[in-house]
Amino acid sequence: MLVLGMMSGTSLDGVDAAVIETDGEAIHGFGRSGYRPYSAAESAVLHGALGRWPGEGGVSEAAALSVAAHAALAGDFPEAALIGYHGQTLAHDPAHGRTHQAGQGWRLARATGRRVVWDFRHEDVRQGGEGAPLVPFFHHALACWAVGQGRLEPAPVVFLNLGGVGNLSWCDPREPDPLRACIAFDTGPANAPLNDLMRARRGVARDEGGGLAALGAPDETVVGDFLRHEYFTRPAPKSLDRDAFAGLAAAVARLGDADAAATLAHVAAAAVASGLGLLPSRPEMLLVCGGGRHNGAIMAALASRCNLPVLPVETAGLDGDMIEAQGFAWLAARVLRGLPTSGPGTTGAPRAVCGGRISAPAG
Repeated sequence: MLVLGMMSGTSLDGVDAAVIETDGEAIHGFGRSGYRPYSAAESAVLHGALGRWPGEGGVSEAAALSVAAHAALAGDFPEAALIGYHGQTLAHDPAHGRTHQAGQGWRLARATGRRVVWDFRHEDVRQGGEGAPLVPFFHHALACWAVGQGRLEPAPVVFLNLGGVGNLSWCDPREPDPLRACIAFDTGPANAPLNDLMRARRGVARDEGGGLAALGAPDETVVGDFLRHEYFTRPAPKSLDRDAFAGLAAAVARLGDADAAATLAHVAAAAVASGLGLLPSRPEMLLVCGGGRHNGAIMAALASRCNLPVLPVETAGLDGDMIEAQGFAWLAARVLRGLPTSGPGTTGAPRAVCGGRISAPAG
């Protein structure tokens, strides 16, 4: 089937949309993709609701904005009869059995006249999982596709997604069952602290291309203190809230803009380097997707701190900007078929979980 996946991540920059052809197991083709940026006013609404739970101030506005933005972009993709809708993560606290993605899929179904699969995370959390990361099974499908296309060797591969938070997936394409083939976890903060710094100090959304960070030098004392956080002693699987490391802003407050940006770029890389020790085997390279791969300072810091080749996923014939959107299209197809979307190796759930709700346009 042709499925439209839609994703607005913790970077809060806009909505990605991508169509794939899939049966929820194999990838049979990649379709069109698109992007709708958030305006400054829209981004402010979403930032204002961060850390809040249903019923709290600003949440209903953020949810309405999410549905409206996704519905507008979905109109550009009439070829897909099914939509996978992630919603906007505002808060994530699996230790206390809760996670919050604003935006009701049933409203999006009514607005678009199509079936919508949504609320992907709650069932995993309810069953004792972290509720994140959710795309590793799709990373495994991508690895299998790339091996079939001759783009990758039939050996374990690591995908590193650098959004607001970083997450890493170790996948073995030689094993057809993703439940047995994947290990995954959130590595730590990625773009979010740097984006927040740029908004606060320069009034812009991001350090475009890593240009500012490239002019500075990292404060290794800050990086070392960051790595002493208890998160890095926890075993995988594990996940993070976007603002779990909110103290980073204070840690770089005394630094000039360039040095602060460089320090936060190296913080993101150091978190990944720390996580490599949790993998079943050391990878031969890192395949990087998400917005962070456009930041040259982060990519250089990764190569230096991980002592590995760090390559954009385009080297494997993939679109690194759209993998998460594609992933939620693939997950939607799996939910429709009742197939697992997470499990012990990816979220720490005690068993395979099929997480997601299906809403029809009239239901």
